[in-house]
Amino acid sequence: VQLQASGGGLAQAGGSLALSCAASGRMFKVVTMGWYRQAPGKERELVARITPGGTIDYGDFVKDRFTISRSRDDAKTTVYPQMSSLNPEDTAVYYCWARGYVSYWGQGTLVTVSS
Repeated sequence: VQLQASGGGLAQAGGSLALSCAASGRMFKVVTMGWYRQAPGKERELVARITPGGTIDYGDFVKDRFTISRSRDDAKTTVYPQMSSLNPEDTAVYYCWARGYVSYWGQGTLVTVSS
């Protein structure tokens, strides 16, 4: 599985930001996909993940601020987290993630929320 992530950058507090991540390769149809994040000095934590069947888990901190959706075509599966009501505590490096038999990680993308 290959992961191609996009999005991230700078947002104002209270604003919104979108990410996306596409999985391609041999198991792209059956992988659970999502995003994790890691803030300085903290452990990596779940942001949101979605299974091929559409079951969604959100991190405890999300509190209805984020949504995630999933689409698939013949070549890739893409997940789209939409983050809203951002606050400075959401500043972190966000990592795309997929799991088939093993876990796959994309390159992180920095999200900075200014107050």
